[in-house]
Amino acid sequence: MGVSSIWEMGLDLWRRLVMNQNEIRSKVLGGILRLIDKDRGGDTISQPLVLSLLRMLTDIHMYTSIFETPFLQASRLYYHVEGESNVHQFTVPEYLRYVQQRLVDETERFEGYLDKSTRHGLISAVEGELLERWTDMLLQKGFEGVMVDHNLADLRLWYDLLARVNGLEKLSLHFGNYVKKTGKALVVDPARDEAMVEGLLKFKQEVDEVVSKCFQSSELFLNVVKECFESFINSRQNKPAELVAKYLDIRLRSGNKELSDEEMESTLDRVLILFRYIQGKDVFEAFYKRDLAKRLLLNKSASFDAEKSMLSKLKAECGSGFTTKLEGMFKDMDTSKDIMINFRASKMHNKIGGLDLNVNVLTQGNWPTYPPAEANIPNQGIKELQLSLFQAIILLLFNDVDDSLLSYKDIRQLSNIEPKELSRTLQSLACGKYRVLVKHPKSKDVSETDEFTFNKEFTASLTRIKINAIQLKETLEENASTNERIFQDRQFQVDAAIVRIMKTRKQLSHTLLISELFDQLKFPIKPSDLKKRIESLIDRDYLERDKNDQSLYKYVA
Repeated sequence: MGVSSIWEMGLDLWRRLVMNQNEIRSKVLGGILRLIDKDRGGDTISQPLVLSLLRMLTDIHMYTSIFETPFLQASRLYYHVEGESNVHQFTVPEYLRYVQQRLVDETERFEGYLDKSTRHGLISAVEGELLERWTDMLLQKGFEGVMVDHNLADLRLWYDLLARVNGLEKLSLHFGNYVKKTGKALVVDPARDEAMVEGLLKFKQEVDEVVSKCFQSSELFLNVVKECFESFINSRQNKPAELVAKYLDIRLRSGNKELSDEEMESTLDRVLILFRYIQGKDVFEAFYKRDLAKRLLLNKSASFDAEKSMLSKLKAECGSGFTTKLEGMFKDMDTSKDIMINFRASKMHNKIGGLDLNVNVLTQGNWPTYPPAEANIPNQGIKELQLSLFQAIILLLFNDVDDSLLSYKDIRQLSNIEPKELSRTLQSLACGKYRVLVKHPKSKDVSETDEFTFNKEFTASLTRIKINAIQLKETLEENASTNERIFQDRQFQVDAAIVRIMKTRKQLSHTLLISELFDQLKFPIKPSDLKKRIESLIDRDYLERDKNDQSLYKYVA
């Protein structure tokens, strides 16, 4: 056995004769703990003294038994009491900053005079008593307010602190509740339809900024955003899809001069993100197709490059089957353009007396259909006004009237325009910005007892004046017609899905068939509508009911 050095002998004597004395040991421990409490309270202490005492305990192998265990217990009690007081006294942001500062203070403390072995236990005590203990209450009390204020610094602090105590799942739950609640408020209120898409785009941008700058683009929070947007956007059937299509129409129209090419491309990309969340993509396609047809035929597109770019994005997102008819519309326009170039270069063009004629040749299956409108077209004449067909018909009637006075009933009889269109058109001519006709008596609405005269006092500084039509009623009718076509298209898709499933499975119960249909169909549909389609297929001998079990269907080969 080796001989101990004088230093080791001295340490052993110090441990046995001095530090093993309960009274001395108690006074040393009490003194150290009081000094540390003063340090925590902001008082100035002699850190070298504390460091020397703790090194002495380390050298005699009594650091853990005499100091560390009582110190960690005292620290946990200290922060238990302080946390209980401050969590009710401070606002939530103030409390989080207080916790952050306490963690910094304790880190500096063990770096200054505590042994590194104490670090984990000390930080764990602070996190447990100040943060983990109060996580649920803090989230309930203060998280939504920070999201409403869009306070990125505080949101980053939420993430950093809760990541230390395995609290990110709870944070993501409250984050998801806020996203779903706020998003649903934008979608379900019909009074906010006009601003819905703009509001959703702004909200999505804010949420993405929070996830990227505050939550480190965590996959957990990215999935929460995706699930929440899919949930609230589809909480209202069809309307979000329709409004997204109309929003794109406004942005792609030639009257929109607000956006540069780069801004336009960015807008299309952002709208496409909303489009991904929509289940009823057939609704979007129907309204987008209708509006695209108007832009192309009336030459109202702001940029053909932007139109083609959006078409490419839709094709990449949904496949070529989704855009086949849309691409066909562009091909028809290109073909028509070539035809008109050849026509203007031909001798036939000279025979029409310099008339500026432009004709589009369209493939019927690619374009939306419109109900035919009846009207008696009068003799041709020279016009200085840019008018719709019905506006022109009505104005030309006044060429053949000596006293230039026609009643509503006269105009109805001579033009054969249906009453709704007639009232709307007369209102645009007599009550709009440019009043080419005078209505008797004067009022904003048109009735069957009104009479109209040509406004001989009408003047305008412009050479060409466009009389805008009133679109409200027409838009409502078009929407109803579009939704009717969507419903009819969906019936065919549902029938095909039912036959496809039953052909594979041969026989299925009603419950299992409905369940498989919900899995296969890419749009929301009521169970009652599915039942109607099943009954229709039974009537047409595609399916039959089991004779012994009426809830069991069999495929008829």
